[in-house]
Parts: sequence; C-alpha cells; structure tokens
Amino acid sequence: MASAASASHVGEHHEDFGSTPITLTRATKLYAICASVNSCNLGYDIGVSTETGRMVQAYFNLTTTQRELFIGSINFWAIFGALGSQYFTDRFGRRRTFIVAAIGFIIGVLIQTFAPSFTILMLGRVFVGLGVGIGLAIDPLYIAEVTPAKRRGELVTWSEIGINIGIILGFSTGLTFASVPESRAWRYMFFLGTLMPVMMILLTHFILPESPRYLVAKGRESDARDVLTKIYPQGYDVYPVIDDIKEAIEREEMAEQAVGWSVFLNPTPALTRMLIVGIGVACSQQAVGIDAIQYYLVDVLAQSGIQDTKNQNLLLMLLGLIKVIFIAIGGKLFDIKGRRPLFFVSLIGMSVALFIISMAFFAGNGISPAFAVIGLGFYLAFFSVGAGPGSWLIPSEVFAISIRAKAMSLAAFFNRITATIMASTFLSTAEGIGWGGFFLLLSIVSLLVCAFVYKFMPETKDRSLEDMSMYFAEITADRSILEAEKLIVQRRKQRSITLPPEADPLVNDEQSGGFELPNAELT
Repeated sequence: MASAASASHVGEHHEDFGSTPITLTRATKLYAICASVNSCNLGYDIGVSTETGRMVQAYFNLTTTQRELFIGSINFWAIFGALGSQYFTDRFGRRRTFIVAAIGFIIGVLIQTFAPSFTILMLGRVFVGLGVGIGLAIDPLYIAEVTPAKRRGELVTWSEIGINIGIILGFSTGLTFASVPESRAWRYMFFLGTLMPVMMILLTHFILPESPRYLVAKGRESDARDVLTKIYPQGYDVYPVIDDIKEAIEREEMAEQAVGWSVFLNPTPALTRMLIVGIGVACSQQAVGIDAIQYYLVDVLAQSGIQDTKNQNLLLMLLGLIKVIFIAIGGKLFDIKGRRPLFFVSLIGMSVALFIISMAFFAGNGISPAFAVIGLGFYLAFFSVGAGPGSWLIPSEVFAISIRAKAMSLAAFFNRITATIMASTFLSTAEGIGWGGFFLLLSIVSLLVCAFVYKFMPETKDRSLEDMSMYFAEITADRSILEAEKLIVQRRKQRSITLPPEADPLVNDEQSGGFELPNAELT
C-alpha cells in the first residue's frame, strides 16, 4: 500500500486535503451552461419524437414495428457515434467535438424535415443518431474536466438538466402547432430542432475553451494554465493542479505501458473496476426504462385512460418540469450527501413508483389514470434526483485520464445499445406481457441496479479527477499503479529538493485569475 503521502485523498490536488474553500467562478458556470446546450439537442429529439411519432405513423401509414424502428433507430446509430467520439475528442480536442456533433444534428434534422418517404426519414435519423452518440460522450466529459472537484457533482448534472429542458421544448411543440394540420405539423416540429445545434456552434467558437486536461496531455501547459485560472477562484495556485494532471497521465502510462484500445483487452485491476463501474452505471440509466418511457409517454397516458390530446400535452409539460426541478435538487445534493446515498434513494424510489404504475394498469379503469400519472411523476422525480444525472456523473469522473475519452465512448456505446433495445421493443413487449407486467418488470430491474451500485460503486465525492486511478488502485490493491505512484512521489520529492526557490514558478508567477472570455487560440 502506498504511503500516506501518496495515498488517495479528498481535494483538488496532492497538496490540498479538502480544506481549501472553492467557489464557482463566472467562467466555470458559463462553460458548463454552454456545454449543456449540446445536451438540449438529445432532449429535444426525445420530446419531439414523443409528439411526432404517432403523426409520422399516420402520415406514412406505418405499422407498430415500423414506428418502434423509427423511435429506436436514433439510439442504434448513436452507438456508432459514441464509439467514434473518442477519435474526435482525442485527436481534435473536446471543443471541436461539440461542433462535429452539432453538424450531425443539423444535417439529420433537415433531412427529416423534408423527407418525402419513410426511407428518407430514416436516413435523417442516422445523422441525428450519430450526433446524439457523440454528444452523450463529450458533454459530461468536458464539464467534469473544466470543473473543480468540490463542485463537479453539481455542474455535471447540468448536462442532464439540458437534456430535460430540451425534452420540455420538444413536448411544447405539440401545443405550439396544435392548430396546424398534423400532416404538416410534424415537419415544422422537426425543423425547430436546427436552432440549438446552430447556437452550439456559435457558443463553441466564441466562448468555450479547450479542456485543460486535454491541453496538458498535448504538452500545451501554458494554455492549460490560462484556462485553469478562469476555472478556479482568483489567486488560486493552479500549478499543483497541472502537476497532478501530468503525474496522473505518467502514472497510468507506467502502469499500462499503452494508451490505445489494447488497454481494454488486459486492463489492470484498478482499470477493470473503473470500467465495471462507469459502463455499468451508464447502462443502468437505460435499463430502468427512462428513454423508452419518455418516447412513448403519449401511449402510456392513452393506455391509462387519458385520451384527450390537449390534456396529454399539458401532462407531458408537467412531467418534464418535474424532472428539471428534481435534477437541480439532485445536483446540489451530490456534492453535499455524496453519490451513493442519492443513488440508493433514487433507485428504491423508482422501484416503488414503477410498482404503483404497474398496479394502476392491473386495476383497470377507474383509478388507473390518476394512479398512473402519480406513479409517473414519482418515477421521474426519483430518477432525476439520483440515477438520471448520476449515471453520467460517475462515468465522467471515475475513468483514468489516459483512457477517459475512449472509456466514455464505451460507456455511451453501451448506454445507447441498452436504449436501442428498450425503445425498439417497448410497445411490443408491453402489448405482449401487458402494461402492468411490463412496469412490474422495470420495478424489479431498478432493485437489481440498486444491488449493483451497492456492490461495485465507491463514493467519489470531492475527489479530483487525477486522484481516481490512485483511489481505485487502493480499492483493488492494484500494485502496478501503486508502484508507479511510489516512483512519482520520489521524483516529486527530488524536484522539491533540487529546485531553488528563485527558479520555482510557483513563487515568482502572478496569477490573474480574472474572468475573461477565452481566446480563440485555446483550441
């Protein structure tokens, strides 16, 4: 076991043990908000597809299976976008990857808008799906890398808030175009989806800087320092943060002797645990049925007895608003109570809510509509306070720096595979085993996910991203990383002994720490 000096700990870097107060700068908030706009694209597609699914089915005279393919296809193509995301994030940087995702959205939305046939419509889903896959991998990754450890739980959840704001905007199109004939309304609803990707391109070009972790990995320490002085409060010493990033990369490369895909074929015990936790949690988000339920909310409400279209639209807006409110609450609590407690509360609460929905369907007419809506409200609230935003928070922070982009793409890859299976079989399964049986099954799955979290997921509250490999090495007794850490600590001590004070950049440098919009050269 490593010495106490080198052991994992709570704090921003190896010289900080959690006692330094950290306040959010205006720049950090701005970067997180801008990155979350990209998440709105996915949310908008979920919301608008909930409304347009039945319109498209009627317009092209589709079967139930074809409608499921239309809904589920976006998740299928997102699988390939997720796998390809690491190429863009590692080769071109996190910042430019936002633009790639936005371009995919714009092309796909335009094809869907003007599609003369179901085949062309499905072609548009290809491009939208690729954009979704890339966006899912980059959003939480980028926010985690531009956020201090003490506030990472809150800000990474802003990505989930972005998704749900997009969902509400998508839901609202049903009311916006209520007076337009459905044969044209679905095209207008799709076309509005071009606005946020265009906004994302502008925000990326004029506001978002490159991730400091990516800049250090590429040897651009000066640029990384400029970004870090905006992320941390004025006067905060960012040089130890840069040193920790460099040491984390060195530690992981010493342990693995590679940073390509070969790492995943024979990972060390620590990296194996990281992958189990990160990928497992990402998959669990979809295993509890969230995307599938949201895509088919209109059908769920109709089957529960709510047939009026206006009432359905109003309930969709209400349920979407519930999600946003509880995600904001969960984001605050993640950094106060920790990750594990919120996951337990969330998953147990979801299981109870899904059981209520199941009983509502088993009960039949009469009490069914009220109990179904109440159950859906509790399900979305409990999901949003923990498992929803946490399912991207955990992967964004547990993976080692040297594999983070690739591992995040794998997490998004398996997340989308699970989402594809759920969305493409939702109606068929519900009709096959009954709506009550289907929601009862999801209730059981939520409890199984809770057991997985209890068994495998450690608490990561307040830990720096650079500390994660050491933390997981201690949990798994991974000697390859622990031995690498000893060598790094020895080198750190030697540098501190041999470096004269007047040559120490920490002594002579003055940090501006002020808030400015990032320069265009930080790309």
